[in-house]
Amino acid sequence: MPSPRHDTLIKLFADRPQLAVEILRDFLGVDLPATPLVRLEKSTFNTRPSDDIEADLVLVMGPPQTPAHAIIVEIQQDKSKDPRQLARYAAALWLMLGCDVSVLVICPDRRVAAHYAQPIESGLTGYRLRPWVLGPDDIPAITDPQEAAAHPHLAAMSVMIHGRDRKVIEAFAAALADVTDEHAPDYYEYAYSMSAPEIRRLMEEIMKSASTEWPVYSPFAREHFGRGKAEEAARSVLLVLAARDFNVPDDIHAQITACTDLGQLETWLTRAATAQTLQDLFNEPG
Repeated sequence: MPSPRHDTLIKLFADRPQLAVEILRDFLGVDLPATPLVRLEKSTFNTRPSDDIEADLVLVMGPPQTPAHAIIVEIQQDKSKDPRQLARYAAALWLMLGCDVSVLVICPDRRVAAHYAQPIESGLTGYRLRPWVLGPDDIPAITDPQEAAAHPHLAAMSVMIHGRDRKVIEAFAAALADVTDEHAPDYYEYAYSMSAPEIRRLMEEIMKSASTEWPVYSPFAREHFGRGKAEEAARSVLLVLAARDFNVPDDIHAQITACTDLGQLETWLTRAATAQTLQDLFNEPG
């Protein structure tokens, strides 16, 4: 079953398809077509008479009628996937679109990154796939607030990998106050959902004491951007629950979305980050 970190990373790349292009071109040195057109594509490849196979995310560069290049994004946190499956993805997508294909594998763990960085012998004579792997050593520790503000998606990933360095989170926190992107409130949620518990605690500590005086230190920080309406707060609660793989029944979903008390929503949001059951959201501590 995909983990919350896996799902959040996929959402990160889906929300900003250009990010995969930037990583391949700017960090890994891949020669890609010069086109501003990047779109999401169906990630299920039908290889009849075989079963359907599905990648995590597929991006296509260029116009729909004449695709110039395709990018498969895979999030791998362990070595469970047979590397040859990546070769199958690339071959199937090439058959579908008729353009060159790059496979980008995001690995938060160094050993996993080294595993998938090896050339893949597909089993078909002459077909060897070289995946492009972004591991912890390839994600910079961003400690400059200006750099973090210029690349907020990458800064969120930097927090995930290097968040034990206090300067990384301080730069991220300072940058969020200056980011004008309409999705700015989501960046904190990305970083928080992807990070280990000890990094989350440090994020909470720093955001709580930040000079910006954010009302809370959790994903509810979107209120800092002047959009602290009840429906936005309720959405934050549901987003955190979804990132933690909670299946929210209709009655609880309705209770959360119907609430107009921002203080209550803030309490629910704080509890959502650590709740073991949905009922913990509504129970008083102790």
